[in-house]
Amino acid sequence: MTHGFSLTDNPWLLLPPAARGPARDRSLRTALLDAHEFGDLVVEIPTQRPAVFRQVLLPVVLDALGRPADEREWMEWFSAGRWSQEQRLKLGEYLDTHSGLFDLFDPVQPFGQVAGMRTAKDETKNAGLIVATAANGNNVPLFASRTEGDTFSLTPAQAAHWLLHTQCWDTAAIKTGVVGDPKAKAGKTVGNPTGPLGQMGVTLLVGTTLFETLLLNLPVGASPTSTDLPQWRRRDPTHPHSTGTPQWQERVPEGLLDLWTWQARRIRLFPEMTDEGLRVTRVLVAAGDRMPYTSETEPQTMWRIEPSGSRGTGKNKRGDLPLRRPLRLQPGKAAWRGLDALLAPERQFREVGKNTSGFATSKVLDQAGALALDLDEAYPLRVELSGIAYGNQSAVIDDVMFDALPLPLAALGEDSDVRSALLEVAEQAEQLATAVNHLSADLRRALGTEPIPWDKGQRPGELVLHALDPLVRRLLAGMRGVDDPERIEAGQLAWEQLAWRRSWEVADRLLQAVPVGAFLGRSVSQGEGKPERTHRVSLAEAFFLKRRAEILHRADTVRKDDGALRGQ
Repeated sequence: MTHGFSLTDNPWLLLPPAARGPARDRSLRTALLDAHEFGDLVVEIPTQRPAVFRQVLLPVVLDALGRPADEREWMEWFSAGRWSQEQRLKLGEYLDTHSGLFDLFDPVQPFGQVAGMRTAKDETKNAGLIVATAANGNNVPLFASRTEGDTFSLTPAQAAHWLLHTQCWDTAAIKTGVVGDPKAKAGKTVGNPTGPLGQMGVTLLVGTTLFETLLLNLPVGASPTSTDLPQWRRRDPTHPHSTGTPQWQERVPEGLLDLWTWQARRIRLFPEMTDEGLRVTRVLVAAGDRMPYTSETEPQTMWRIEPSGSRGTGKNKRGDLPLRRPLRLQPGKAAWRGLDALLAPERQFREVGKNTSGFATSKVLDQAGALALDLDEAYPLRVELSGIAYGNQSAVIDDVMFDALPLPLAALGEDSDVRSALLEVAEQAEQLATAVNHLSADLRRALGTEPIPWDKGQRPGELVLHALDPLVRRLLAGMRGVDDPERIEAGQLAWEQLAWRRSWEVADRLLQAVPVGAFLGRSVSQGEGKPERTHRVSLAEAFFLKRRAEILHRADTVRKDDGALRGQ
């Protein structure tokens, strides 16, 4: 018996009302046509959100409506706050026309899968294989509550989310060899890269409604060409880039639709009727299409611009490598610590030198910056950054990274005072962390021990950054809609005064923990013919206080003028 699950008409997208209220599962049709009525998409783990937007929501909008021709037309769409009646009709007609291609369990054209795909011995695997948080093979998450032996039973909605997630973020290495894949050998395919999003940090712009979020992530410009199609319109086995067969290719995406719906794996879900209802308990995941590098048409990643002197030398001697590379997130590092890349508009990205890298922000964020005046600089834009850190030859998931920042649109403007202020604040936070690390090193030398190596253990500077984190986020939110230089300066002073105290709290804990004997100091030889250097607690403290005053110069000036920050 065949069981179907239509993504078009069955509820599977968990969305709350825009005006607050409990989230409920909605169908793709309801979510898109009434997008203005809903808030942020609710998912099981943060990396599912860009997967759902890129693999389904955004490409349906793009394929049905095309792109806004320019920023003026984009603003007309956005200002309306909802789809026009004509746009609603086009979206509805599109979903009606292609409804058969959105059935998750269709026996002939299952969405995002290959019908009838099998191994030579008809093996299948536990459905946990596509669940990134599940223990499976070598991938054993640290806090997993299940083991590989547990049976996974996914609802159709859960299976849809993890299917999309696998296409975007799957681990690398060996995949199951299937019948019909000419490149499979001995029942396996080797050399598989991670899913395409695993090569970068994804920036997703979030508005006040689902409608606004869709438009914020929809680039303006030329609409798709006749050859740029989403994966569900390339199911025909005769299509040169068919996604409906086990065969795969290494190639460059033909356009944004191809890129967003990239089929990095060939997958088959096996549904069955259980006592709990229709469930997916077994899956098959095989090799899929490979990109030689991240396409420069990618609109949702920040970029590192290679030094001009690196091309044609060393590892970059291949002339076909792109000049820019997607910027990946670093585990444990707050997103605001990468503001130099996040706030590097394409229009004015940092000058690239012969030996100096530069940055460029994502195209969608650059576009939002160009529209700042039309959007209103007080618009409550949120930027979500997500990524995955892989380990052991990218065959396992070490960490899922996610952060969300309130971002003032003015910070993306050319010659923006807000941008300069925020970059200075981020740099000051890093400098304070370094100053505390130096204090720790000097105190350890006074004790006769070596400083903590920079790449081992947790250094106290991390405690400073943790303490400053809520202050930076508060400043980011507070700078929305601020364009008066005096208010910007006042905001920076308030930040410095709070940072002055927070950094001292961490430094003071280090000083209080020092044994009395260390106050006598220790003399260390610096080599023949050079005077000995003495390390004392008092000298270490004095150097830290001097350095803090240099970093937080506004707060130091106020302290000197009126004694408001007397003592520490």
